[in-house]
Amino acid sequence: MWVESYPEDVKMILAEGHDLGNHSQNHKNMSQLSDAEKEKELMSVHDKVKELTGYDMFLFRPPYGDYDTKLMKVARKCNYYPIQWDVDSLDWKDYGADSIIKTVAQNEHLGNGSIILCHNGARYTAEALDILIRTLKDAGYQFVPVSELIYRDNYYMDHEGRQIPGKKER
Repeated sequence: MWVESYPEDVKMILAEGHDLGNHSQNHKNMSQLSDAEKEKELMSVHDKVKELTGYDMFLFRPPYGDYDTKLMKVARKCNYYPIQWDVDSLDWKDYGADSIIKTVAQNEHLGNGSIILCHNGARYTAEALDILIRTLKDAGYQFVPVSELIYRDNYYMDHEGRQIPGKKER
């Protein structure tokens, strides 16, 4: 629905060099859907963004971090690289901007290659971002598009949603 409600923002995000990613059409627990429903959730958004911008998205973050092997296979069939985060800002709890900054900057998982989860609709996220970005840059971190962080071949996702290079042993 975000694409339909804010089409000019979608175009601006892409024009400024950011990745556009898919988060599904209806924000459902994807592991509970049939493969056909999973594909529809992905491709309905994909088609809207493609029509609006001409861009083929290839990054997918499952709602709620809910994924399983079947979802990974459907996502790859649809030419998506599933991604997860390793640092949750907890911005969705609406504890305030200072809480977001502290939660991220002091997170035990924060490190090179971290993906930080923030929500565009959370109450205090916009207020926290300038200070959070400055704090992390002052600590030596750089910000890059997610597409520059991910493995595209020869990886698997572990139980925490991290990409691990190499083929998983079965």
